[in-house]
Amino acid sequence: MKVDLKYVTRDRDRHGNVRLYYRRNGRKQRLRGPEGSPEFLEDYRLACVGQLEKPKPKEVPSNSKPKTFRDLVELYYQSSDFMSLSPRTRRVRRQILDRFCANKNEGDHPFSIIEPRHLMMRRDAMSDRPEAANGMLKAVRQVFNFAVEYQYHDRNPARLVKNLKSDSQGHVAWTSDDIDAFVNAHPPGTTAYLAVMLALYTGQRKSDLIVLGPQHIVEKDGMPGLEFTQRKNIRRRPVKLWIPIADELADALTLSHIGESSFIVNAHGRPFTEGAFGNRFRKWCDKAGLTGLSVHGLRKTAAAALAEVGCTEQEIMSITGHSTSEEVIRYTRSASQTYRARNAMEKLSGRRSQ
Repeated sequence: MKVDLKYVTRDRDRHGNVRLYYRRNGRKQRLRGPEGSPEFLEDYRLACVGQLEKPKPKEVPSNSKPKTFRDLVELYYQSSDFMSLSPRTRRVRRQILDRFCANKNEGDHPFSIIEPRHLMMRRDAMSDRPEAANGMLKAVRQVFNFAVEYQYHDRNPARLVKNLKSDSQGHVAWTSDDIDAFVNAHPPGTTAYLAVMLALYTGQRKSDLIVLGPQHIVEKDGMPGLEFTQRKNIRRRPVKLWIPIADELADALTLSHIGESSFIVNAHGRPFTEGAFGNRFRKWCDKAGLTGLSVHGLRKTAAAALAEVGCTEQEIMSITGHSTSEEVIRYTRSASQTYRARNAMEKLSGRRSQ
């Protein structure tokens, strides 16, 4: 599918294959294909903001036997398991494992002597931060999974260590009052307003909101919608969605200045990076006097709104892209309770009035 985007050029090699490039200010950068694919659009977005890096040759794990846990971690970083993760997930996991190795020089100990009780002690030391403790366990499990698969080790001690229970409800869902306050500070026509409408009427994550653009608009049965592949797990378990464009979102798009490759653009007309968008959104919330809220909270609000109008779990999953009903239930638990309780009392009142 040919996509007309600024600065994109096409060359053919001696075999007749089309190669795609981002050519600007005398600099030529290769873009992954095929044209119009999620990989192509991601490379184009990064090139627009000057963050497209030259591909590095893929490394393979060394044949030498690792001895310390740090050795094992370094080999894991070179594995296909690690490289198949998204850039953000790789960065976060690397930070977790590097901290694990640095703590009391635990990375210098032989990995063969690590027992479940050692990991339990490390987990318990982080009991005041259960989410961080569970994230640490997940990362260590993956390292030992790699070790077992490559026959560096015969067991995974982290598999026997339970996660801590957490009282955290995750990102806070927005209320109607929160949304009203935001809109009062950022009226229709502003980029901030468009960002909130896009989040509310697609129910997508921040990583998807910043890449959605005109090229994703596809009509089906005469109805315009957004067709795209979610960025999360795109290399391992890609989820492709088509979401009809609600009237409210259509109005927001009409009133707002949008970019060539993404609806939401910065002051220079360029797509946001994920980090920059998060920072800008925080400033928009501050201006509206809203604290403790995030872009992801709007995803919860969208799912809850769908539950409140009576959508089934499968219908909600078709919008949010969740892969299991358990995830949807976790997102919509409070909304579902409100909806069901209201219906229950209406039925009870109707019965008594008969």
